[in-house]
Amino acid sequence: MAKKSMIARDRKRMKLVAKYAEKRAAIKDRINDPEATPEERFAAAQELQALPRDASPTRVTRRCQATGRPRGVYRKFGLSRNKLREAAMRGEVPGLVMSSW
Repeated sequence: MAKKSMIARDRKRMKLVAKYAEKRAAIKDRINDPEATPEERFAAAQELQALPRDASPTRVTRRCQATGRPRGVYRKFGLSRNKLREAAMRGEVPGLVMSSW
């Protein structure tokens, strides 16, 4: 089980990402606008850097839904490798077959 503070911190980051998503997209559009002057692009880049660090979607960590573990998480199932293996052994994951030979 992950620390509760780390899970809470990640949830806080998710809220910040959602809050600033439209603003980030608008600024990035101005940066990538081919008709913008270099000065406008530079000003937009400065605006983007002024946003909070945690507003960036890359700062959010994918975590296991069962334990909150940050590493070894399968996107398709939302579980860490340990919990996925346990669920597969119990037959709770449809379509997943444990290999044996």
